[in-house]
Order: sequence, then C-alpha cells, then structure tokens
Amino acid sequence: MRDLVDLPKAHLHLHFTGSMRPATLRDLATARGMRLPAALLDGDPLRLPPGDRGWFRFQRLYDAARACVRSEADMRRIVAEAAADDAAEGSGRLEIQVDPTSYAPFVGGLTPALEIVLDEARSASTATGVEVGVVVASSRMRHPLEARTLARLAARYAGDGAGQVTGFGLSNDERRGATAEFAPAFAIARRAGLASVPHGGELLGPRHVSEVLEHLVPDRLGHGVRSGEDDRVLDDVVRRGVALEVCPASNVSLGVYAADDQVPLRRLARAGATVALGADDPLLFGSRLVAQYEAARTVHGFDDAALAELARGSVRASRATGETRSRLLAGIDAWLAAPDEGSAPGVGGGAVPRDTAAADGVTARDGAANRG
Repeated sequence: MRDLVDLPKAHLHLHFTGSMRPATLRDLATARGMRLPAALLDGDPLRLPPGDRGWFRFQRLYDAARACVRSEADMRRIVAEAAADDAAEGSGRLEIQVDPTSYAPFVGGLTPALEIVLDEARSASTATGVEVGVVVASSRMRHPLEARTLARLAARYAGDGAGQVTGFGLSNDERRGATAEFAPAFAIARRAGLASVPHGGELLGPRHVSEVLEHLVPDRLGHGVRSGEDDRVLDDVVRRGVALEVCPASNVSLGVYAADDQVPLRRLARAGATVALGADDPLLFGSRLVAQYEAARTVHGFDDAALAELARGSVRASRATGETRSRLLAGIDAWLAAPDEGSAPGVGGGAVPRDTAAADGVTARDGAANRG
C-alpha cells in the first residue's frame, strides 16, 4: 500500500486551539500555574463508552485548553506548530479556523488577535512549504450582530494566499442560535469573496443541513455527515456542489456515531459528494490528518484510487492559490502512478457507484455533539 503521508492533500477543517500539541498545552499551563483537567493529560480525553460521550464534556475540555492561550507568543506557537505538523503529514494547504474573540482580551483587541494569526501564517508558510490560509469563525453562542462584526473584520483581510483570510465560518453547539439570523454576516463575507464554511449537520441532522444550505449558502459544510440520512438532502448537497469537511475521528469521539464503521463516508462518496477529510481538534481527539485517511482505507475500504480522489476533493474544495492547487493535484497523480507496495483491502477503483448507496444505511443519536 502506498504511504499516506506521501499523498499530497489539503487540510480544511482544523480549529486553532484544538490543533495544539499536548506538550504545548502542558507548557502553557505550567508557565501560568494553571491546573489542567486530568482528561486533557491522559492522551485520549474523549475515548469514553458511547453513552458517556457528548458535546458538553468536549466543550469543558476545549475551554480549559483555550484558557491557557494568553499571549502573542502563545498564538504564534500554535500556528507555527500546526503548519509544521501538517507538513509532516503531506498537507500542502492548511486553512486553520480561529475565532479571534477568544484571544482578543490578551493582545489588545480583535484586530491585533487576527493580525497575529495572519502574520504567523505567512511566516509558517515560508518555513514549512504549507500554504496557510485562515478561516475566521463566529460562534452560535454569541449574538448574530457579533458575527457581522467578525465578518467585516475578515473581509478586510480577504484573499487566497498565505496569511490571508480565506473563509468565514460558524461553529459551536448547533442547538444554539437561529441559523437564519446569521445570514447577514455570511452575506458580508460572500461580498468580500470569502468562502462560506459554516458547521452543520452533525447534532441536528439532515433538516439542519437544509437550513444551513438555504440561509448561509455554504461553499463547504463543516461535518455535514448526517446529510447521509436523507437522500433528498444529500442530493441537494451534491447538486449545489457543497463540499463536506468530514472528520471521522471526532464524530466517533463525540458520540455522533458509536463506532468508526458507522461514519457514512462511503455513502457520501457514492452519492457524488466532494469530501475533504479533516482532523478537527487533534488535541481532544488524539487523531491527526493522516489517521483520517488511514481510517478511510482500513475501516471504510477505500483503495488507493479512492483515497487519491478524497485528496483531490480536499484540494479542489480549498481556496489554495492556482500554483499550489496545480502542484498538489499533480502530486496526487504522481502518488497514484507510483508502484503499489501491496494490495489495499476494500473496494477496487476510485469510483463509488451511486446505485449502491442505499446499502450503506446509518443512524445517529439525536443527542450527539457538535463542534466548537
């Protein structure tokens, strides 16, 4: 089997605090005399029995980690290490998501917080060769007017190159806030040329996917896995050309699905959806980008041609510059053309026929969790 580290890819779903290395979190906590929850130190904080998983435990741990990030140096370290970790996994384009509101009090405001991330993204791109763009994300936990403020801030730095804002997102608990009320913020972002990349379709199911499609007009949908539960919704996703940022490890760790093989990855691919695999929050889920491709291979039966198509989907759904896009797509072709070191288990060929999609039924608990 071909080495998945050598497969060029884009990484489109990675949260700022959640990208931290565990060693970095420990360093930051120690420097500030802060005591971390034991679950953040055991190397696998969310691997619990299915009935014990959920959003609230995740959010408490995420908040505890985020509270340790209190300076420009901390923020720069996180971006630099995220880019270095992506480079080590064969990613040539990273679009890291950040809500500057969380860090503004420690660095002088929203604008300085965003500019620190953008400046370090440029430096990290030069140092690692990974083209690092930034997604500014608002939170469903805050008033929609704050989302408009962030959208206007993001619009000032819009662009597709390294160290520019490439998209505007909406994260946190899907049960909070009315999706339609965030539409004006996304309209501001779209007018500035930013990609619309809200989260949706994880906690609230396919009906929520339809709401997000209608009101926020996404280019990509964070997660969106539960669109696979309704053929009409999934067909609408495909018809609109909306890419799905699928993060299998986080879906299982949060209890959206009870086991790895229940994530409907093959069903989404068979329907013709563009799928971009992401690691989401490696700090919490203990699983980085290559591990998502490994799961696609060993759990879901994707052969190398199908894995290459997942990588192509990630690149095509990105806002990478033309030069980076061409380089990565050529690299994927070269990876697939290289000699195979063994036969991969699972389905043959890169195509996943639409007419067999119904065989991959899946259910998810309505009490599942969403991203923050």
